[in-house]
Amino acid sequence: MKFLVLGDFHGHFPKKFVNLIRKEKVDLVVSNGDYFPFYYRKLWFKHCYHKDVELWEIIGKEKYKQLVLKDLEIGEKAIQKLDKLNVPVITVFGNVDYTRRNDVFDLKRKGKRYWAWDQQDFFSKIIRKYKNIKRFDYSFFRYGDFVFIGASGGSSPGDAKSRAFKKSKKILDNLFRKFRKENRKGRVIFVSHNVPFNTRLDKITWKKAHKNVKGRHYGSKLIKKVIQKHQPILAIGGHIHESSGKDKIGRTIIINPGAAHEGKAEVVEMLDGRVGRIKFIK
Repeated sequence: MKFLVLGDFHGHFPKKFVNLIRKEKVDLVVSNGDYFPFYYRKLWFKHCYHKDVELWEIIGKEKYKQLVLKDLEIGEKAIQKLDKLNVPVITVFGNVDYTRRNDVFDLKRKGKRYWAWDQQDFFSKIIRKYKNIKRFDYSFFRYGDFVFIGASGGSSPGDAKSRAFKKSKKILDNLFRKFRKENRKGRVIFVSHNVPFNTRLDKITWKKAHKNVKGRHYGSKLIKKVIQKHQPILAIGGHIHESSGKDKIGRTIIINPGAAHEGKAEVVEMLDGRVGRIKFIK
């Protein structure tokens, strides 16, 4: 089996991927999410990062709503192009995909800071329209002899003591137990949006990164714990755009393809019980 790994589209789908699928004779596309551009991120970081306030409280509901709807419109164009590919596509959700879910810490909302419109799950409504794209976060997908188990991993290391973290880990542990036999044979592939914590693949080095996170490892502790415990043959993540590459946790090869909107991806070939060629696309 040969598949193309993509993620972090942020509203873009470079045309070169269509030709790459044909040239490499790819069987499947595996996406780690982040379809929407979050083009108002500077505004959000200015007013909301590490602060107990929502952006719509600062700029008003109407203006905020316009920003979100524009973001959704731009991001859906990337989803539409994925859906038109002549191979199946499987996906998990990313941290900017408007699911309004967090799997690594508890969301606490106080009275006036809850706005039902803003907290709706936009992503689920959008993704179900596209029949060639199968979503499998906190579920699984079979392709031939292989099983893909999906997760998200949030946008930060997470809080291991939170209910959300424990619940997410329990679901993943149960999925790996369900496919224990396949995992022993090297036929389980773990896919998450965020990469595992404290590896070569999760260090924030972007020169424009916020001072509170620049230079830090910012992968997911949830994803790392699951990999350490179950040791799948391959684990795929993303989120940290600048730390693309390959690393290893125990017997598990972990990869970060980098950001698709920058033209980066990976082609992975799976052989009988082992990972074959991994080709990095730049």
